[in-house]
Amino acid sequence: MQQGTADDYIIEASGLSRYFYGFAAVKDVDLKVRRNTIHALIGPNGAGKTTTFNLITKFLQPSEGTIRYNGEDITALKPEEVARKGIVRSFQISAVFPRMSVRENVRMALQRPTGTSYRFWQSERTLGVLNDRIDELLDAVGMLSYRNHVAVNLPYGRKRALEIATTLALDPEMLLLDEPTSGMGHEDVDRIAELIRKVASDRTVLMVEHNLSVVSALSDTITVLAQGRVLAEGNYETVSRDPRVVEAYIGGADD
Repeated sequence: MQQGTADDYIIEASGLSRYFYGFAAVKDVDLKVRRNTIHALIGPNGAGKTTTFNLITKFLQPSEGTIRYNGEDITALKPEEVARKGIVRSFQISAVFPRMSVRENVRMALQRPTGTSYRFWQSERTLGVLNDRIDELLDAVGMLSYRNHVAVNLPYGRKRALEIATTLALDPEMLLLDEPTSGMGHEDVDRIAELIRKVASDRTVLMVEHNLSVVSALSDTITVLAQGRVLAEGNYETVSRDPRVVEAYIGGADD
């Protein structure tokens, strides 16, 4: 693993543990995410990947350990407070407003200046000032031609692209992606992978991903979890040759 100074890392988790009724879903995890990189969390079923995600974004509170973001201790913060600091996540299940248009979905995210409320009551003319930014975001994710489509009618891969556009509307410094290519066909996987590479050009991405071809193509650093602990860390070549990683994957499919 490469050495670096504290300033090199946007997230530093130390001794992170989470217990459920005595069971350790995550145990003594140390995780450092270097800023402006793509960092992947991988591991077999039940490894603790999503729990680690939930701890970093504060959807769960750690039983033990600390989390620092840009040098600030955020261990005790609430999810909305963490989001306002610049950590925004997507979920494994696409989360868009299905009956709204693509453009309206992105507008909803842009209407969130304080992180507390939406301005439903403002006129279309007032909200129209957001249209240039909406179109810019949709163009960035290849969705501009879909801007007037109702979200529920979009193919699955396009819904995931729309979700990334709405997260980018929040102007995150760090983007956490939970299974961004899950359930996609080959064409959509390639499209979303290229989109992740594009959006990572000026921000940090931490992702849970089971498609190892995507992981190998995109990731600067990979942390392998098994049974709630860090098993290995490094670039793809390093972790793929680690006999402990090979053993962890034998006999079981990824979740």
